[in-house]
Order: sequence, then C-alpha cells, then structure tokens
Amino acid sequence: MDELDLKILSLLQENARLSYREIARELRVAVGTVYNRIKRMEEEGVIRGFAPVLDYEKLGFGLTAVIGVKAQGRRIVEIEREIARNDRVMLVYDITGEFDIVVVAKFRDRADMNRFVKWLLSLEGVEKTNTSVAMQVVKEDMRLRLTED
Repeated sequence: MDELDLKILSLLQENARLSYREIARELRVAVGTVYNRIKRMEEEGVIRGFAPVLDYEKLGFGLTAVIGVKAQGRRIVEIEREIARNDRVMLVYDITGEFDIVVVAKFRDRADMNRFVKWLLSLEGVEKTNTSVAMQVVKEDMRLRLTED
C-alpha cells in the first residue's frame, strides 16, 4: 500500500460509483494504473466489496442496539459466527472486559429487538446479555480517513 493506493481508496469511500477514468483524472494517473491498483486491492482483500451508504431509519430500521454478550470461553468463536449470520447484525466484535462479544444490530421496533435478544439468549453457551438502545445516532460511518490531503 502506498500513497496512490490510499488516495484511490479515499475517493472510492466518498463515491464507490466513480469510474476508473474519473479516478485517473482526479489523481492524474493512467486509467490502467487505477484499474490494476483496484484489482490488486480486491485480490488482496483490502477492498471487500462496494456498497451504498444507506439511511437505515428511512428503510424502517430505526432502532439500533448495542449488545454485550457473556459466553462460555470454549464456545465464543462458534457463537460469534452464529451471531454474524443473523440478518439484523451489522457488527460483531470479540472484545476484552466484562463481556466477550459486542454486537451492533438494527431493528424495526422493540418487538423485533425482543425476538433477537431472546434468540441470542437461546444460543448454547450464551450466559447473559446486556442491551443498550441508541437514543440518537450522532455518527454512523464506517469510512475512515486514510490520507492527510
């Protein structure tokens, strides 16, 4: 990864619909260079896909929950994988501290969240959960600034 790769990634984070030609023009490099760099970053797993940034509230998923999960040590990885397969789950982290796993999920309403938490508690090896509901989304953006521009 060099500065050009980071600049390409920064542009794609802002607008993943940019063409190779538009990126090349912006960065003053050849279209082939942009194509080859993006292809390499896809093959290396740096770029794992292209997705629009959505307003989940406008799509009916106005409830965000952050859920701490305490699990039996030997089952943590298995539980994390099972949780990650759930359609409501956006993020799963293996963490240190009081809880072993933290989950961020989106729900349509309290009943939707209630079903999820009960499902979570039914997983073998899950000892307890602690659910916090986001009162207001202040920032929700998985893009990270990569260059100093």
